Amino acid sequence: MGKHAKHELVIRNFRQEDMPALGAFYEAVTGGQGETIFWWVGGEENWSNVFCAFEGDRMIAKGQAEVFTSVQPGSPAEAKHRIFVNLRALPGKEHQHVVLDAVYVCLLDRARELKAGLAAGYDALLCVGNKAAEETYNRYFEWHLGYRHMYDLCTMTRDLTLPISPQRLPAGFELAQRSLETEAEQREYLALEAEIWPETPLRLERLLEYRRNPHWTNLVACEAGTVAGSLMAWEEEGQGMTEDVFVREPWRGRGIAGALLSEALTYLQNIGLASAQLVTRTDNAAALSLYGKLGFITTSHEKRYSMLLE
Repeated sequence: MGKHAKHELVIRNFRQEDMPALGAFYEAVTGGQGETIFWWVGGEENWSNVFCAFEGDRMIAKGQAEVFTSVQPGSPAEAKHRIFVNLRALPGKEHQHVVLDAVYVCLLDRARELKAGLAAGYDALLCVGNKAAEETYNRYFEWHLGYRHMYDLCTMTRDLTLPISPQRLPAGFELAQRSLETEAEQREYLALEAEIWPETPLRLERLLEYRRNPHWTNLVACEAGTVAGSLMAWEEEGQGMTEDVFVREPWRGRGIAGALLSEALTYLQNIGLASAQLVTRTDNAAALSLYGKLGFITTSHEKRYSMLLE
């Protein structure tokens, strides 16, 4: 009886006392190299979204759910909330669908609870992103669960030990650095971001999460006081990050994105970082061309899938 109980599969929400088991699980799943998409559990306020599978004291699988984008009331009827999930198992266990399925059922139930708290009247997509090389997980979601492929992303890296060629803004433009400290500034930023990506607008919670990173800043290019383009930059785990690079429609094709990125790379270089990363869709030829000219090279690919959350 004791031997059977030791190996019984138990699934529950993450707890503080699970930290040592989580650390061992992380090392086993990633090999300490971060070559897989692995979500950290976050603070205690997030643990209701985290489900762990145990055999005895050993964590053998972990899943998380999170609202990535939420549709605001008044948006077009076809707009959809997007809730992402992340699911990983110990090496050798990722082929055991009985384990993955048991955790996934918890994620599905939690995703429905999260959707209930979002604006009513809009559908929700349940989404997942895995590295392209993680074929076992991609097959699991696509073939076993019926998710459909949405698009591919690529991570691009820039060596900051190499020189950065300055890119000048057009005449009449000014470069500014913003902290977005006030609620009014944050909402103004979110409105601009939603103008560029109306189907996947950034949530305030995610913006605040970005701002908590070391050396976070928002760089903007302005003409006559009006924001024409913007990006965010910060340090994360010893590496520079750039996010939300955009130029508004009336000002595109004038070199603004290149000037902003050049300034951001110089900023990250000056705070002592050796490399910088960004993520873009693989079907965005214009962005890929620009990033390549600025010295970025592709270092990994990610595949994203979705299904309608019933």
